[in-house]
Amino acid sequence: MKIGVLSFHGDFAEHISVLTALKVQSMEVRTLEDLEQVDRLIIPGGESTVIAKFLQMTGMDRVIRKRVAKGKLAVYGTCAGAILVAAKAKGKNAPSSLGLINIVVERNAYGSQMQSFEAALKVKGIAESVNGSFIRAPIITKAGRGVEVLSMHDGKPVLVRQGRVLAGTFHPETRGEIAIHKLFLSL
Repeated sequence: MKIGVLSFHGDFAEHISVLTALKVQSMEVRTLEDLEQVDRLIIPGGESTVIAKFLQMTGMDRVIRKRVAKGKLAVYGTCAGAILVAAKAKGKNAPSSLGLINIVVERNAYGSQMQSFEAALKVKGIAESVNGSFIRAPIITKAGRGVEVLSMHDGKPVLVRQGRVLAGTFHPETRGEIAIHKLFLSL
């Protein structure tokens, strides 16, 4: 198993650090050739419109969709990554999403950088609370058919799964939290 972290923009280094702590083989993904070498991909937080443009310019968007549809790639999107894997993204300047998981996400719904916060989250299948950082985080406004809600915060889904696609509106990696990455490795 080789895990790739999309490493064009955002907090990819923190994800690599968590994967290193878990002692799993990982690599930075910057090209189509890199993408072809991995069987799991993390799309990190950052600016969703910038990441979406990069995926479109490189053709990675099409390859990701195709490989997920064939069951050849598992994907975990955090924050901006959750926006990108969604079926639909809403909000000002919402990017084109990849349509990998049947959710609707609203960008920057928790507000500005100043309104960012941390929370201890209960996650289905994980005994201990998980620390999550919500940094200009999106909100999942709808989890459709086939989507399993794994964690909620203030009555809203914050971690969801459909098949081999995981989407979280929070950042576990900024605190070195490993439980969600372990969950992703099990998909």
